[in-house]
Amino acid sequence: MNKAVPKRLWSIDKPDQLCVASKQVKVLFARVKTPDLKCRIVGEVIRGEIAISGAGKDIVVSIPVHATVSAKDVGGVLRQETAQADAHVRARLRLDLADDWTPRATAVIAYDWVDAPHIQFLGQRIEFTGKADDKLKGVISKLQRSLPGELRKLRFRDRVEYAWRGAFTSVQLNESNPPVWMQIKPHELDYGGYEINGDRLTLKLGMRASTETFVGPRPADPPATPLPPLRHVAEKASRVLFTIPVIADYRELEPVLARALAKRSQRPFQVPGIGPVNATFGKVQAYGTTGGRIAVGVTFSAARPGSTPSHGTIWLTARPVNEVNSRQIGFADLEVSGVTNSTGTGLLIKLANTPGLSSTIAGALTQNFSNDYDKLLSKVGQAVSEKRVGDLVVRARITDVRTGRIVAAGQGVYLPVWGKGTASIELAPTSLSN
Repeated sequence: MNKAVPKRLWSIDKPDQLCVASKQVKVLFARVKTPDLKCRIVGEVIRGEIAISGAGKDIVVSIPVHATVSAKDVGGVLRQETAQADAHVRARLRLDLADDWTPRATAVIAYDWVDAPHIQFLGQRIEFTGKADDKLKGVISKLQRSLPGELRKLRFRDRVEYAWRGAFTSVQLNESNPPVWMQIKPHELDYGGYEINGDRLTLKLGMRASTETFVGPRPADPPATPLPPLRHVAEKASRVLFTIPVIADYRELEPVLARALAKRSQRPFQVPGIGPVNATFGKVQAYGTTGGRIAVGVTFSAARPGSTPSHGTIWLTARPVNEVNSRQIGFADLEVSGVTNSTGTGLLIKLANTPGLSSTIAGALTQNFSNDYDKLLSKVGQAVSEKRVGDLVVRARITDVRTGRIVAAGQGVYLPVWGKGTASIELAPTSLSN
């Protein structure tokens, strides 16, 4: 702007100007009318360095102006009277973005003379502000014409488009056991205004995107789509929604069940119609089977006190159940589906059908799943609290979590989890520096 507006704003040369109007003067006993006094007004107006500042919504362009004005040959009486004055011309700008993300500006102009240019002559104050004000309007008009070009140099659209392309990515929610990724596919970018703080102008953008959660290796980044047209929004863009699969792998459940059964075997099981039965448990196997059920194979030996032990592998199937927003797991439709490598099958089947055995398995699963759930949410919270993804810095805080119904799938016991919270995404300041 300092290059666009010349240092010498304008010069003044107005001959034959009325400097002092005629008036009635009483001299002794008569009234005498004085003549109009003409003069020639000359001068120049120069500016100082243009400065830019701002806060909140306003960009303030300030131009210091200095004027020197002289009245020459005042009615042939005085040869010259000279006055000086200083002004600060201020333009307050408000920005807006067009649908194609190019900036526009509206300006409100205010200028105030620190000391308006004038001279004192014959006891009168003769001001020249009217002439100066007319010229200042032309300077401001030129300034307004130069602003769009200056704003284009800020490369608004380039920066927004750069951030848009970088948002097509995947964010890691959990590093291992299991690795979990959230793939982000933006489809809309909202503009929520801007804020000026010191020498930084921050655009407030809200991104609407679909997300997909993957368990396993990092998925490929989705292909970026062209930058969509600008969409204005009034609400604060700070909400994030996500889906996390909580999966308890069957291989991880097997030793948990084995430990729980070994602990339970320290006291007898009460088997209806038989009485107390002592049992010793060995290998435990767990699988997902048809109908959303879990199949658990337990190898053990059992005997009534003083009797010959029966041993073999009992297979039980059951459907895990829970209430929405609850991690307490129960088992419905418990069935003994078979016995293998066994001796004394009848005793084993009766023991397998006792509430003591099924409640031990259910309790072990419930405790393990609840721990996995809490650990995973803690890891996710730490992962997204501040995470850099390329040139984007993501900060998020989980504020609410809800869970769905548990399902026995092929890989493990699966619980869908939906979360929401607050988030911000910032384009790193070093981006687009070249």
